Amino acid sequence: MAKKPKQSDNTIARNKRARFDFELLENFEAGVALTGWEVKALRMGKGNLTDSYVLMKDGEAWLLGAQITPLDTASTHFVTDPTRTRKLLLHKKELARIVEGTSQKGLTCVCTDLYWKGHLVKARIALARGKKEHDKRDTQKERDWQRQKQRIVRDNVRQ
Repeated sequence: MAKKPKQSDNTIARNKRARFDFELLENFEAGVALTGWEVKALRMGKGNLTDSYVLMKDGEAWLLGAQITPLDTASTHFVTDPTRTRKLLLHKKELARIVEGTSQKGLTCVCTDLYWKGHLVKARIALARGKKEHDKRDTQKERDWQRQKQRIVRDNVRQ
């Protein structure tokens, strides 16, 4: 029997905090305009999406707060800014949908994932509504219950 090829995970960086702090309503896939050193750093896994968000300005989407740490190289012929604002590449209809969503009270746009799609870096962004403290507790309680349920099932199967 032949071994199945191992599925490689294309995820570069994931914003786990966004799923905890926000209720994600609608997802979009966007390209990210990067420079050469940023792509090299992302290939080495140097991306971080904590505290990142999407800003709509002049009909364009911009990724703010995403950090790409530069590689330690001896070459100094380029200037590296780890937290620079990066442009997100979206279709006009998607931009219009995001502008419409963020203009509503309580909705924001956050970046949830950076991942490879072929040789391109893509960002998964989502329209989101902030959770209240009691919603976060409910999410934690539900997660704990699912974990406990799995343990009970696993222990009963073994007996």
